[in-house]
Amino acid sequence: MLWYHLMLFYRSLWPRYPFLMEPCPSPRLLCHPVHLVSFGFGSGMSPIAPGTAGTLAAWLLYPLLRTAPLPDMAFLALLLVCFVVGIFATHHTGKVLGVPDHGAIVWDEMVAMWFVLFFTPPSLIWQAIAVALFRLFDILKPPPIRQADSHFKNGFGVMLDDLLAAACTLLALAVLVRLHAFGAGA
Repeated sequence: MLWYHLMLFYRSLWPRYPFLMEPCPSPRLLCHPVHLVSFGFGSGMSPIAPGTAGTLAAWLLYPLLRTAPLPDMAFLALLLVCFVVGIFATHHTGKVLGVPDHGAIVWDEMVAMWFVLFFTPPSLIWQAIAVALFRLFDILKPPPIRQADSHFKNGFGVMLDDLLAAACTLLALAVLVRLHAFGAGA
């Protein structure tokens, strides 16, 4: 019941704040493998905060990805392949939707979040902090993220702005981990 009222409230903001919600694409698009990847295996189809839904899906999928017996360098190579595939997939889906970086396209969030989680300390609290920081940087888009987002209007730009948000997240996380270690040692 509470969820229903929150959704009604969120939808009531639509006329005044249209940037909060884009129309959700047709679920039929999930039948095409390129769109299935772009929409984060369906997580981007969330009518509320699809980017956050994609980020949370990435967080949930990360332990499954890491159960494969891959050395660290091989996992980073896999993320590079996911990034390159994402350039083409998000570009194609953006062209079909008529919006280069539609809110439902969340593969960029997923790949960037996996990159962040790879360097995050392996505790639930640090991972939650990493997810929150990533969403903060991805939503606020401080420089240079904003410049990359406005300059590149294609699949590369879609993937790049989230990679830059991941870099900002890792920088902020490193500072927090260092401060925590310093505070714990005092």
